[in-house]
Amino acid sequence: MTEADSASAGMRLPDVWRSHLADGVGVALRDHKAGEWIELDGIVLRLPEAIPRGHKFALRPHNEGEPVLRYGAPIGLASQPIAAGEHVHSHNLATELDGEMEYGTFAPPAPIPEAAPPLGNWQGYRRADGRFATRNEIWLLPTVGCVAPLVELVAREANAIHRGSVDAIVGFAHPHGCSQLGDDLSGTRALLAALCDNPNAGGVVLVGLGCESNQLDDLVASVPERSRAKLRLVRAQDPGDERERLLAQIADLVAELAPVMREDAPASALTVGLKCGGSDALSGLTANPLLGRFSDRLAGSDGSLVLTEIPEIFGAEEALLARAVSPEVFERAGELVNRFKRYFLDQGQPVSKNPSPGNIAGGITTLEEKSLGAVQKGGCAPLVDVIDYGGTVSRPGLTLLEAPGNDAVSSTALAAAGATLVLFTTGRGTPLGFPVPTVKISSNTALAQTKPGWIDFDAGRALAEGVDAVDAAFADYLLAIASGEPTAAERSDQRVISIWKRGVTL
Repeated sequence: MTEADSASAGMRLPDVWRSHLADGVGVALRDHKAGEWIELDGIVLRLPEAIPRGHKFALRPHNEGEPVLRYGAPIGLASQPIAAGEHVHSHNLATELDGEMEYGTFAPPAPIPEAAPPLGNWQGYRRADGRFATRNEIWLLPTVGCVAPLVELVAREANAIHRGSVDAIVGFAHPHGCSQLGDDLSGTRALLAALCDNPNAGGVVLVGLGCESNQLDDLVASVPERSRAKLRLVRAQDPGDERERLLAQIADLVAELAPVMREDAPASALTVGLKCGGSDALSGLTANPLLGRFSDRLAGSDGSLVLTEIPEIFGAEEALLARAVSPEVFERAGELVNRFKRYFLDQGQPVSKNPSPGNIAGGITTLEEKSLGAVQKGGCAPLVDVIDYGGTVSRPGLTLLEAPGNDAVSSTALAAAGATLVLFTTGRGTPLGFPVPTVKISSNTALAQTKPGWIDFDAGRALAEGVDAVDAAFADYLLAIASGEPTAAERSDQRVISIWKRGVTL
């Protein structure tokens, strides 16, 4: 049954779904028993075995070695003959990914489909450099893990003292900064410096120990000039009571930030990070396409988007590279993907080993399938730039950011890149939030209903209500979040950072 059929049947949810007319598989939207009959796009099948919700079944026979299509593209090869109606999963579908690729030469991107009307204004905090923030907060960032518990302790105390004066005072712990060498130390420093530059941090207290590799002076020198005036510094090993010094520095920042009020801000002032985690087979049908359509509206409004999770591009990168606006961007994007593949291979890991146990249980079989669903978050927006880990977004449109798929590491990298809002789709759920407001979007209604303390928006509604209505509600909701409405993770105070550890520790 198609979405149109569902609408004409009194809003009844479809039983099965097909992403593209070329697809050789359908997706079950509920649990199906062996022997059930299904109809999809004129194909009538009797299922020879049970098909769990979110899992695939063959719409036609496949020979061993034949490509299996979903989203109109191959998601792997049949590892054995597959009969029509059979369950298609890890037992009979294998990845085709293997190492680095040659991506050919740049070609001008195809015309962008006309997007929905531009987004309206929102209420944000204007910073001295002209950027807008979605929150007016004070962040405590440790240079080293030795003082991480201290910043969390003081942040809780300061919040109690200054409640209501600013949106939040948050201490972000991490275990790094000591005994790191070379590029590993540089990566930690670059990430922390970029976090200091995020507009949502109206003030930042950098807390060092004193003897660590990641020295305060070197870190401050790495912070962009435009954000150094909002920094306050404390070395815990210096004489005196470090707790009292921290509280005094926070009080100084509160006095500066408390008078700042929200004002009208255009959609072009938004920088939005795109993320998925705990995906299921419905993520590529509901939640990620929802983000893609919003991304197109934001790009059409001259806003900025950041896509990362490079391993979750493997197998779908050619479609993304085809949207590059210049030969330079094309080459840098291809080089980034191959560099990340070498990162896997240098550690003795296959480039195809990405779907997690939760992904697999949810119906995702291969990395190609996961990637083709994941890249939909970026819609059709032009790929305008490629930045390294710890880099900052500087252009409207879609920017590709170097970072792994790990939820905490990639979401932190998005905030460091300048995102003031992160959109996080999930099919299985997670309570965790990150430095900037993190909107959790469920791929299915059941998750939204069972985890209201985790989920902010139910993308599964589109199967019953239709795409247009849900798109409009989603855009309005995101502008409300940007204007101050708290996310579920903010209400439960579940906010963390995580730094990508890649090198040698002494």
